[in-house]
Amino acid sequence: MIRVLLVHDACLVRSVLAEWLRGEQGLDVDDTPWHGAAARARSSCPDVCAADLDRADGQGVPPLGDLCPPGTGGRPPALVVLAHANRPGLLKQAAEAGALGFVDKAGSPDRLVRAIRSVARKERFIDDSLGFGFLKAAQMPLTRRELSVLSLAAAGASIAEIAGSLHLSYGTVRNYMASITRKTGARNRVDAIRISRGEGWV
Repeated sequence: MIRVLLVHDACLVRSVLAEWLRGEQGLDVDDTPWHGAAARARSSCPDVCAADLDRADGQGVPPLGDLCPPGTGGRPPALVVLAHANRPGLLKQAAEAGALGFVDKAGSPDRLVRAIRSVARKERFIDDSLGFGFLKAAQMPLTRRELSVLSLAAAGASIAEIAGSLHLSYGTVRNYMASITRKTGARNRVDAIRISRGEGWV
């Protein structure tokens, strides 16, 4: 039996998808929105976490690391993410967080089942349709931390709010924003957000 934790902020989608997965032989499925994901992952000890990369709270990149916390004892769950090819920034973040499975949200639900079974065996699964997104992710100049800062800025957070959210100093966040502006060829913070949204990085 493969214990699966499904993480998705859209209640209706999550409920329907979880019920559909429960109909698959050999899957024991629990589900939660993102705000309860870390606690649920610790308490249920899933073999696989299947997580949607879009958060309803607008707080940028979801905390994928919270689903596979280090030092919890036992084996951390394998990570499958539900993604779009036009969001290469999120694909890059997921890859750097150690995701083994990448499922196109525009594809068939059967692909999610195949991904869950594959990563439970510690085998990589990537939808072919996400290939272009990975190509763009490889060309993206921003680091993971810069993406986190930029995602929060794009969601409307101030420098102080970003610093508090990411446990950074005010000056460090300003330095990250300066680096982001330079790397994107932008004129200022607003322009950097515009360019990055156009490229699908945030």
